[in-house]
Amino acid sequence: MNQEKIMELVLDHYENPRNYGTKEDSNVVYEGGNPGCGDIITIYMDIDSNGVVSGISFSGEGCMVSQAGTSMVLERMKGKTLSELEAMPADIVRETLGKKLVSTRPDCARLGFNTMKNAIKKWRRLKTLSSIEDSKET
Repeated sequence: MNQEKIMELVLDHYENPRNYGTKEDSNVVYEGGNPGCGDIITIYMDIDSNGVVSGISFSGEGCMVSQAGTSMVLERMKGKTLSELEAMPADIVRETLGKKLVSTRPDCARLGFNTMKNAIKKWRRLKTLSSIEDSKET
């Protein structure tokens, strides 16, 4: 996709973000930020008993690159297993947003992706702690 088409898509995702909205009752809620820009993203993930992401959304504020980038990257996350998401390389951000945009604003472009990865780590920690607590009770 040429740079002009990518920029049109980025602008569309900024003005009409996909998967945007809060869902406080999600299995995991994780906030990430970019202090250099003031961007903030909160990821909401629903994970079913098979480890499949059955729902994912975000809320936040910040520059066009962070907000549109999160919207665009999350579109590629739906229906994937946690293992698939954990194995997903950061290159997906460059593939999705284009090399030029990512190279000029790497922290902004990767904010949604990195926040999603950290949300999964948090969920794994919570599951581990829960299973430890369950084993203590029995």
